[in-house]
Amino acid sequence: MDIKISPSVLASDLSRLADECIAMSKAKAHMVHLDIMDGHFVPNITFGAPLIKSLRGKTDIIFDVHLMISRPDLYIDDFVKAGADIISFHVEANCDIGETLRKIRDAGVKSALAIKPGTAVEAALPYMDLVDMILVMTVEPGFGGQSFMADMLPKIEYLRENYTTIDIQVDGGINAETAKLVVDAGANVIVAGSYLFAQNDYTKAVATLYETCTNNQRHR
Repeated sequence: MDIKISPSVLASDLSRLADECIAMSKAKAHMVHLDIMDGHFVPNITFGAPLIKSLRGKTDIIFDVHLMISRPDLYIDDFVKAGADIISFHVEANCDIGETLRKIRDAGVKSALAIKPGTAVEAALPYMDLVDMILVMTVEPGFGGQSFMADMLPKIEYLRENYTTIDIQVDGGINAETAKLVVDAGANVIVAGSYLFAQNDYTKAVATLYETCTNNQRHR
């Protein structure tokens, strides 16, 4: 599976969000990860579809939109219209999971299902034929800068062993060392926030992370 790097903009300079997205596009990141939080599903509030719509006019980079909200089904149309290319939401959300995934796909957007650390991977298995990607959280969702939870690696391993063609995304506590671990387990879409945005040279940071991941993938 091709390795893809998805910088999490929650860790960027939010006062310059459009510029940060453009900079990551120029740095050859494959997409940018946009965390949408409602203050209910997770204990934090970020932004919504209007902000994504405003960014869409500034860059053509893939928008990897992660909905950490209780009722994603009510907002799929808004995020599709705003310009999302990939929409992930949680298997723990309060909605009809299958119907919401179908709604995303019917809109011509890639669908993804996210799993919290405390949720068994089996919760996602009934929906695997409806997803383009599975997102394994390696921190508790809600805030950036948390420590990587290595005990989530078996989830990644199980998914890769049983679903060889699906994208497996990992989000939470990713740096050069933990990226090696998740790629070795089978992940191929790497979300990194603080690790990338803390660097002065985004191009070098993205290239280094990509090289680290691809080298490790070859040695699996």
